[in-house]
Amino acid sequence: MNILVVDDEPLARARLRRLIEALPGHVCIGEAADGVQALAACQQLRPQVVLLDIRMPGPDGLATARTLATLPAPPAIVFTTAYAEFAVDAFDAGAVHYLLKPVSAQRLAQALARVEPAAPRGLLLTRGGQTQRVALADVLYLQADAKYLTVHTRQGEWLLEDSLARLEHLYAPQLLRIHRAVLVNVQHLNALQRDKHGRLWVGVTGVAVALAVSRRLAASVQHALERG
Repeated sequence: MNILVVDDEPLARARLRRLIEALPGHVCIGEAADGVQALAACQQLRPQVVLLDIRMPGPDGLATARTLATLPAPPAIVFTTAYAEFAVDAFDAGAVHYLLKPVSAQRLAQALARVEPAAPRGLLLTRGGQTQRVALADVLYLQADAKYLTVHTRQGEWLLEDSLARLEHLYAPQLLRIHRAVLVNVQHLNALQRDKHGRLWVGVTGVAVALAVSRRLAASVQHALERG
């Protein structure tokens, strides 16, 4: 797992890095000294897990955890702190584990074992000033348009500032590219058809119009339909 260490004490960060690098399958991909740096690092590096201190200058760990939870691909949060009294607040902020300093190798390994390296819980979408997390199962297809993606869902159309390439990588094989500008949720694919001009189209449950399919991607669409 890729892990970001966030602590305002350099010695504490160095110690956690050493513990992480001694655990098979885990990598410390970066460090941050406060909540502002943590948010920037998460947006750039996209760690799966953040080891997060609570008492820090600027936004504390609890505020930082709540901000990280709003990211399109929020990391799992494991708090590492010298203060036992914030445990309830930490779990309310979405923590998967709460470790007291000094953190032992065994405790850290146990905490990381509780983190399932799964895809994020849906997409954080915007519409008319409203932001809402929409489950991936409710997403029908996504279409690139300038700097935004239009996300067509069971609840209507939403906007997302992201790239098709990143979402394709993150959610494969559930999101399948059918065209350079379109990803479709294979859960809702129901047909692949060729019109009289030889052009290929897919039908998507809940979508009134057929979507164009690139010839070079037709085989992967057919395979997805056969898998059911």
